[in-house]
Amino acid sequence: MEKVAILTDSNSGITQKEGLELGIKVVPMPFTIDGEEYLEDITLTQEKFYEKLTNDANVSTSQPSIGYVTCLWDELLENHETVVYIPMSSGLSKSCETAIACAKANYEGKVFVVDNQRISVTQRQSVLDAIELKNKGWDGKKIYELLEKVKFQSTIYIMVDTLKYLKKGGRITPAASAVGGVLKIKPILTIQGFKLDKFRMLNRTIENAKRIMLQQCIEDINTKLKEPDGRTDNIHLEVAYSGTDNTNALEFVEMIKNEFPDYDIVCQPLSLSVSCHIGTGALAMAVSKAIPE
Repeated sequence: MEKVAILTDSNSGITQKEGLELGIKVVPMPFTIDGEEYLEDITLTQEKFYEKLTNDANVSTSQPSIGYVTCLWDELLENHETVVYIPMSSGLSKSCETAIACAKANYEGKVFVVDNQRISVTQRQSVLDAIELKNKGWDGKKIYELLEKVKFQSTIYIMVDTLKYLKKGGRITPAASAVGGVLKIKPILTIQGFKLDKFRMLNRTIENAKRIMLQQCIEDINTKLKEPDGRTDNIHLEVAYSGTDNTNALEFVEMIKNEFPDYDIVCQPLSLSVSCHIGTGALAMAVSKAIPE
């Protein structure tokens, strides 16, 4: 029997195929589109999602059934001593809190639910960290404790290409949306822990957004992510985007490489649950601190 099984959800951006390659399970996130339920990366592809979204379909997210999640726990516990489950941030969905309550009530010491306050590429990095720790022989409890300890050591900055979906979700007023549309505003939002929040609302071009996000990540690296001994090379860098066109994302990767030539920069689509609230054309940069060696 193996010690630890790793489980995450599709908000991490890890596909079912990638999950198989990594040796982990991925819970598909459910979406309701015009009254019909879909499962991310099973019955809902990226292409189909954006086609529905741009055609003004009524798209909403929901949390996975706790019954489905616990069935996966039971299945994994047949061949593993413990399960480490890494869902999306509790600040963005109640699914994490539901899983935590269920684990404490029925799986104490067997299932460890990590509320690591992350989503998309930073959540993905947490999963990769968990796999690395598992391969080093760490048990589930120790992996859980470390991921909880370092959970705030990451940030995502996201440039939004259209205000349409922020208005639709009530994050900005119709008046602000109208003015922003006339001025061609492309605001920059951030996820630093609990929720999607405002960062720089008056940005107007994609190129300027790239510069702002890059400089802010550099500042984070040199301040809150710096080691006590002054070391700043202990980071992961990621780029993410919404929509099916990754041209701007790949150009952004090259721009970042000019500042960080020795780093491998991950480039992935934003999770659909984020894209649902911000629409297509978004561009993001994330930085997260590497786990201790």
